[in-house]
Amino acid sequence: MIEKVIHSISEPNRRNILYLLRNNELSSSEIATYFRISAPAISQHLKVLQNSGLVVVRKEGTKRYYRIRREGFKELREYLDSFWDDSLLLLKEAAEAEERRNRDS
Repeated sequence: MIEKVIHSISEPNRRNILYLLRNNELSSSEIATYFRISAPAISQHLKVLQNSGLVVVRKEGTKRYYRIRREGFKELREYLDSFWDDSLLLLKEAAEAEERRNRDS
């Protein structure tokens, strides 16, 4: 699933859509007003974001409203945090080695 999420956010228009939805629920037509691409293109981007679990859709009559699915970012965050955790571990090990050298001198 992480591959789908990374693919989804690799496209600038999709990142901008996520930014718009971060605190709002918007219809696809409202989202389209922020872009210079066609409404069908916006719908395709929303479909990719939905399939990757980053947004959810709510239907009301003929309109579809989109909002962020914060849980969808959990796996991405864990993936990115793993790099940070590795860096912290390396920093800790370097500090401990430095401390041992200073103590042994």
